[in-house]
Amino acid sequence: MTKPLGVILAGGLATRMGGGDKGLLQVGGQSLLSRVADRLAPQVAGMALNANGDPDRFSGLGLPVIADSIEGYAGPLAGVLAGMDWAAEQGADTIVTAAADTPFFPLDLVENLQARAEGMPHPLVLATTPRSGDEALKSGGGKRVNRHPTFGLWPVALRDDLRRGLTEGLRKVVLWTDRHDGREALFEADPFDPFFNVNTPEDLARAESLLA
Repeated sequence: MTKPLGVILAGGLATRMGGGDKGLLQVGGQSLLSRVADRLAPQVAGMALNANGDPDRFSGLGLPVIADSIEGYAGPLAGVLAGMDWAAEQGADTIVTAAADTPFFPLDLVENLQARAEGMPHPLVLATTPRSGDEALKSGGGKRVNRHPTFGLWPVALRDDLRRGLTEGLRKVVLWTDRHDGREALFEADPFDPFFNVNTPEDLARAESLLA
């Protein structure tokens, strides 16, 4: 199967870290962003970074920087759309997204997302991990998985539909993926959830300890 293009989503506000670019924080002597790029690069045919503001602050990564086309902070779906538009210019059919603050995501992310998408006219798959017993109880007996909406396989063919949705106020990823019969790919979460992301200073310390 043809490798998709990869898009690293770094357009968040990082409010719990006091603002700024979480992806530029150092973990184990390397920025979160560079760790994400190193994990994603072998899995994709090319990469871009979705971020807003001055792109020069990311010049050390050597990646094209693509900004949201939707005004205001429209959440991760705006980054997905920016990635789709960039991929369309490259002639690609699909993209895979990864969050800029998640340095331990699976090395077989793309392989498993694509396998789960087999037979779909428009490959649309989100990553999931098993939900712990306590979390499942709190959810009232719903699905026993955690969906990770910033990690997914997205079809470029649906970009205009997504653009319309965002223009009409759509912000929740799973509302859009469910609308298009999106699937889920399950990843193991042992010894820890590989989609653990750095939201707080405590998370940053945890990431350091996991690397150690």
